[in-house]
Amino acid sequence: METFIIDVPVPSMGATVSELNVIVIKVAAGDRVTKGQRLADLESDKSAFEFESPCDGVIRAVIGKPGATMNSGEPFVQMETSDESMRHLKVHGAAPATPPAPAKPAGAVVWTPRATKLAQEAGLDPAKITDIEATGPGNRVSGDDVQRYLAARKG
Repeated sequence: METFIIDVPVPSMGATVSELNVIVIKVAAGDRVTKGQRLADLESDKSAFEFESPCDGVIRAVIGKPGATMNSGEPFVQMETSDESMRHLKVHGAAPATPPAPAKPAGAVVWTPRATKLAQEAGLDPAKITDIEATGPGNRVSGDDVQRYLAARKG
């Protein structure tokens, strides 16, 4: 069977969600994956979820990076596959895609979209809050962390 390289895009989560944050990546270049295998954990402003492989294949490049914010439809991984149902994603003579820059500098506190929204609704600037405990996936500030922080400030 002929194999070809595809760009597996960041999934679309509906009309109102265009950006997703990469929490954890579970694969690396050279890994053989099966359809439905977990590639990464992603998060929108509404929920976190497992991003699964759309087909069997071999990961050739991981474009997404932990902590990055990616748009729906952007290439997340490049994969070699023989699955004809994926031919519409075939890369035509293009060099591997360039990974996005990390969303925050190393060591910076990373906030989930929900946490950012809750802080802003409370009149706070997340960039200026340094004394909040981050308990979310990947040591990120979650919405629950913001609610605890706000409750402690009131009390």
